[in-house]
Amino acid sequence: MNIKIGTRGSKLALVQANTVVEILKKVAPEISAEICVIKTSGDIMQDVSLLKIGGQGVFVKEIEDALLAGSIDLAVHSMKDVPGETPEGLTFGAILLREDVRDILVSRGNVKLEFMPRGAKIGTGSLRRGAQIQAILPDVIIVPLRGNIDTRLKKIESENLTGVILAAAGMKRLGYAEIITQYLPIELMLPAVGQGALGLQIRKADSGLAGVLARLNHAPTAAAITAERSYLRALGGGCRLPIAAYGLIEGQRLTLEGLVAAPNGISVIRDKVWGALDEAEDLGKRLADMIMEKGGKKLLNLVC
Repeated sequence: MNIKIGTRGSKLALVQANTVVEILKKVAPEISAEICVIKTSGDIMQDVSLLKIGGQGVFVKEIEDALLAGSIDLAVHSMKDVPGETPEGLTFGAILLREDVRDILVSRGNVKLEFMPRGAKIGTGSLRRGAQIQAILPDVIIVPLRGNIDTRLKKIESENLTGVILAAAGMKRLGYAEIITQYLPIELMLPAVGQGALGLQIRKADSGLAGVLARLNHAPTAAAITAERSYLRALGGGCRLPIAAYGLIEGQRLTLEGLVAAPNGISVIRDKVWGALDEAEDLGKRLADMIMEKGGKKLLNLVC
């Protein structure tokens, strides 16, 4: 069987796609795979704020369109880029074992976040990161960033930044772990929905490929991602508001923690629920209801 794998063209995306090819070779040597680079609107319009070009989904829409059209057979997505709703006709054949979910800081002189001077300029392209940083360090200046990991790291010098916040998973996959100044704990910086996880998306009708991918699926990670995405959908996943969630698996117990914040970090609403792995979808809905009751609805009404 020969399949075409669709991916973005960044260095990180290609590393991730090639990782999937290597895994497929091991579990299904009868499959040969060709990587097809697809430019997304998020990659093309790098000088425009993500919010202005559609927010979440700008890194996956063109790839999903190619999958629906039959131009590719499988899409490799960073799950944090995937909107809460999956297009009709598509499904995730596998969610791979999750990498480190944390965010990290790379800074000048390896200065940790708690020692940042007043007025320090921190670069990030994420409302979620910016809001959580400003909630604890209101004197920090958040500088919006676009571009791939290498571009953002270079902007520490070119934009005279004190540091940048990035995802640990991407840094590790690119072999950049040695330049990380600080891993930000979950208690301080709740990650994005799906952060650190790769999803393999296929057409629902492609039962042959679905059978192969089922062997790659990491059930605990899939349960955590299901809960996080359920939470995102229940909040109205397209909302342009800082939203975060993390599902922690301990044996057969799933703890889901979620957050909604004002963009400036003045108001942060955070709570958690727990239950069995097979309750993942329901846990996401329950947590969203709790967050809404604690003030999330007011925030959502103001911004969305």
